[in-house]
Amino acid sequence: MITVNADGKIMVRRCLVTLRPFRIFVLGIGFFTLCFLMTSLGGQFSAKRLGDSPFTIRTEGKRSSVPVLSRGMLSDPQARGPAELVSTRDAQRMVLGCLHSQSSLLTRFRDVTTARGPPAAGLMERIQAIAQNVSDIAIKVDQILRNSLLNGKVVEGRRDQCEVPRDPKFPDCAGKVEWMRARWTSDPCYAFFGVDGTECSFLIYLSEVEWFCPPLPWRNRTAALPSPPPLPRVQAAFRSDLARLLELIGTGKESLSFMKKRIRHLAQQWLLAARRLEQKLKAQQRDQKHILIHIGFLTEESGDVFSPRVLKGGPLGEMVQWADILAALFLLGHSLRVTVSLKELQSHLGVPPGRGNCPLTNPLPFDLIYTDYHGLQQMKQHMGLSFKKYRCRVRVIDTFGTEPAYNHEEYATLRGYRTNWGYWNLQPTQFMTMFPHTPDNSFMGFVSEELNKTEKQFIKSNKVSSMAVVYGKEASIWKVGGKEKFLTILNKYMEIHGTVYYETQRPPEVPAFVKNHGLLPQHEFQQLLRKAKLFIGFGFPYEGPAPLEAIANGCVFLQARFNPPHSSLNHEFFRGKPTSREVSSQHPYAEDFIGKPHVWTVDYNNSEEFEAAIKTIMRTQVDPYLPYEYTCEGMLERIHAYIQHQDFCTTSSPPLPPKAKSPAMQSPSSPLALSPNATHLVWSPSASRDPHAWPPVDSLQVWVSETRHACTETCRRHGLVCEPTFFRFLNKKEVFLQLSITCDSTEYEMNHLYPAVAENVHECYLQKEPLLFSCAGYNTKYRRLCPCRDYRKGQVALCRDCL
Repeated sequence: MITVNADGKIMVRRCLVTLRPFRIFVLGIGFFTLCFLMTSLGGQFSAKRLGDSPFTIRTEGKRSSVPVLSRGMLSDPQARGPAELVSTRDAQRMVLGCLHSQSSLLTRFRDVTTARGPPAAGLMERIQAIAQNVSDIAIKVDQILRNSLLNGKVVEGRRDQCEVPRDPKFPDCAGKVEWMRARWTSDPCYAFFGVDGTECSFLIYLSEVEWFCPPLPWRNRTAALPSPPPLPRVQAAFRSDLARLLELIGTGKESLSFMKKRIRHLAQQWLLAARRLEQKLKAQQRDQKHILIHIGFLTEESGDVFSPRVLKGGPLGEMVQWADILAALFLLGHSLRVTVSLKELQSHLGVPPGRGNCPLTNPLPFDLIYTDYHGLQQMKQHMGLSFKKYRCRVRVIDTFGTEPAYNHEEYATLRGYRTNWGYWNLQPTQFMTMFPHTPDNSFMGFVSEELNKTEKQFIKSNKVSSMAVVYGKEASIWKVGGKEKFLTILNKYMEIHGTVYYETQRPPEVPAFVKNHGLLPQHEFQQLLRKAKLFIGFGFPYEGPAPLEAIANGCVFLQARFNPPHSSLNHEFFRGKPTSREVSSQHPYAEDFIGKPHVWTVDYNNSEEFEAAIKTIMRTQVDPYLPYEYTCEGMLERIHAYIQHQDFCTTSSPPLPPKAKSPAMQSPSSPLALSPNATHLVWSPSASRDPHAWPPVDSLQVWVSETRHACTETCRRHGLVCEPTFFRFLNKKEVFLQLSITCDSTEYEMNHLYPAVAENVHECYLQKEPLLFSCAGYNTKYRRLCPCRDYRKGQVALCRDCL
């Protein structure tokens, strides 16, 4: 505090006069320090811009540029170019200038202190000692820079004469250099990797960061030594506590809170299932995988429309599935990272600063990445060429599936299958669905709560046979046309309950005779299902988890039959989705894989059929039922098998040219043989077997479809499931002969229905593009060759010997 009296003013003034010499000294030291930092970092403080590294070399065309010193320049003069050597000379001049400034400041400091009186005892000696030390450091830096300049002259001539190499092994090199000349300033990431506008920097980047140009001979000396052998893999061990997973998921979103509540609620069932699977596998060796889980649809950049609707009756199916995926991967013993933001994704991947045109700064640290379509798009935008390199490690959670015809970019564009969600050129089994409706994709699934015997018995004894619950928590679902007609019939026999969200007023879409409970917490909704006899759907939403929960709690699920089936051709909901699948009911899995007495599919427009179904359901006793594949153990078993056996990163042969003959057509014999009843082909007992093949080839059966049936339907009619990985064994001319199919000609083309035969003209067709092997699709012109396999009871994703 400063006083205002006269004596106080005199005291303050004297203090300021006394401190002035010391202030000048501090200013001088600060100025020298700034000079030293600018010299060491080569002017980066004056030249820095968004996205530049502190060690970036940068010049801007014809504009004046600040010469800089790049990282490693002092220690490795052969890594420098002409611009960097100029920087060295400039740096020397800056050091000498700083020394001169320091000398002047010290002289002035002595003059001022002499004029003001002698300094405190010993202060001058200390100041001189500090100044001498600083001078010594500056002289040493000057010596380093002089030596660096002399050594750099050896390579200066070479760096001034960089020319684009003409190497037939790198045909795109010249074009990429031309592109870099015109656009290297379009993304700060290029400067981050050392591009400064010179030909040499272009070639270094294109040969060492990307791979379009050959390595430069004069860079061989600094080439990295062969990397040491990888360390032994850590073995995955089943976990017995989910607390750490809840921490990994994080906070801040209602959707995350919902997932954590679900994991806590099912924790005991998950832990019990993990112990059972551990015993089943009998200490089987499993490598621990490093896995990134990026839930793209929850990021702010994708809009995150789900989180605000969690408490308003919005769709929860995706969050149910993600919660179960997280629990399964964690309990299987793998190392997880969970992200729901773009910044976190960039950090975990090692994305360089900029706009996403450059590769990652380091090798991808994850063995697997689980994401969705939103996350896939974000990864492509920010990983540059690394996306193509590492996309084989991606698994895409895809509710409704992606068929091969939509996945293959060129084919989808040429044949009219291109949509906003397809054309990724992934292996189709990298897409993972909520239900096993698309064999071309992998079935991921989710879990429903499993009841013990006591709970099942209690539910059976407390069921109210005249109570129905409507499937639909949003008022918009109740706007379906014609609902009054069938609800009036249902109301004659049953008391109807709803769980429709509302804030202040009852939704007008809900009829007055419906008892609406509002949006219920999950455990209260479960209690309602345990009392009800019937769970009825209005036709939407498609393929959600709620019908399985209702069936597991002893309800009968009643749904509408769609005639004609809903698809992208006639229904807005499916338009734009990468599938041509025809949906015959609200929940095809429940219709096809569960069926009566638990599931009834009727025509709601036929009042007599609808009323008869209600009467029969009221008289029918059903037990709570849950398919094994939707239990915790079933999901753990399935994901374990995928992680152990699915490998999409092994090198595959490139597509054959249009007029080339298929190697399969030139093979001496087929590994298949006619079955004993001569109706189909099986794997020949005399054929060799790859012990690492998955699924095992012994499970293969080859059937010929009818003209109006896809392979999916053909295999199902024989109690089997279509297995697309087996198509490679069918794609041979000999297979047609073994099945007694006459081929006057055999063509090798790109079509998702091939291999197939046009019997009316005896023309046979083989598949040219392996990515187009597809169980889906049919044409009345063709009969298709279909690879089918057996499957485990209650686990359609796995064959009998697949575990």
